[in-house]
Amino acid sequence: MAHEPLTQEEVLLEGFLALDTPEGFRAELIEEEIVVTPPPDGDHEKHISRIVRQVIKQSRTDMDFSGNKGLKMRSADACPKNHLVPDVTFGPIELDLFGGVGSWMSEGVAMVLEVTSTKPKADREVKRRCYAREGIPLYLLVDRDTAQVTLFSEPEQDDYREHCARPFGKPITLPEPFVFELDTTDLL
Repeated sequence: MAHEPLTQEEVLLEGFLALDTPEGFRAELIEEEIVVTPPPDGDHEKHISRIVRQVIKQSRTDMDFSGNKGLKMRSADACPKNHLVPDVTFGPIELDLFGGVGSWMSEGVAMVLEVTSTKPKADREVKRRCYAREGIPLYLLVDRDTAQVTLFSEPEQDDYREHCARPFGKPITLPEPFVFELDTTDLL
């Protein structure tokens, strides 16, 4: 029985999905590149913890969150779907986003959070484009190299139309569905 030959994109996607990364490592397929990152350092996790705690306590809408939840993203027609793993994914608890889904999901996300680590350019540029393309309403980037927090909003095509950057130590306003001032003092 003859089979159609696989395209380069199909081979890349199948190879990515079959990866067996070492314990603690994370693999992502980002704009036709397989990216494997090592486990994060303690400061990376501290930043995540401080933000998640505030979102859970202060958000106007009750939020669920997942650390390292796989998101299957739309991409250009010629590319395989991007498979990103944000540091944190937030969604309204009423949607029960994480219950009953497999390793990869794609809908209902209110905000993703990334804290820069070994490949900060990916967080600043490539992931931002992917999240905007998917229509994720809010992207919160904690950039440890520049000591600032940036909130990207109003996704349109391959980017966000709005962004607001604040240095560590200055609050940043999270809009609906969160509606509170995120304190960044603990990020110093």
